[in-house]
Amino acid sequence: MILIRKALAMLMLALAAVGAQAQAPSAPQLGRDYVRLDPPRAVATGDKIEVIEFFYYGCPVCYELEPKLARWYFNGPGSVALRRVPALSSDNWDNFAKLFYTLDAMGQLGRLHWPVYDNFHFRGMKLNEEQVAADWVAHNGLDRKKFIDIYGSPQIQAKLAAARVTMQGYGITGVPSIVVDGKFLTSAHMTGSTDQLMQVVQQLVELARKERGN
Repeated sequence: MILIRKALAMLMLALAAVGAQAQAPSAPQLGRDYVRLDPPRAVATGDKIEVIEFFYYGCPVCYELEPKLARWYFNGPGSVALRRVPALSSDNWDNFAKLFYTLDAMGQLGRLHWPVYDNFHFRGMKLNEEQVAADWVAHNGLDRKKFIDIYGSPQIQAKLAAARVTMQGYGITGVPSIVVDGKFLTSAHMTGSTDQLMQVVQQLVELARKERGN
């Protein structure tokens, strides 16, 4: 009887070890899950690991990713700096980028970034149209005229021009794409899913931290 109990105990330990190995995420594969940028790009985040998300409000995969990325960043150790850059692949994408930068200029991005996604994808609001966006922000307590003035300002046009330069500098061809610490580029297309993308981002953050010697 004692021998049977010992055998069962050993079997349970072995199964637990196998289960733990199965649940542990495998290391991301260079060339498949991410690419290494050569040369690496400069970062402006000091001691923090820079994570840049290239996104488009009209992208359903970006919509799926957003709560996962936000939760990951919120629950992170504080040693990561997240920067979002709206993608600009054509003139049709400009208005969403203008909306993003206008909300940022008005200090409302933290409050309304997710609602832009949700109202466009879930409620069908055409927030990539200026008048619809102006009515929507007014409904959310913002000054409509101030919004329109900033939305069409040279300040916002300069932001769009800078975003285009940033996209070209990192070789971004699709969204959502994420650059970690100026060294590693990954995307939902490369990893196969938004869940896997966040696993790869976490692993690349850890790799970047090791390469920094932190």
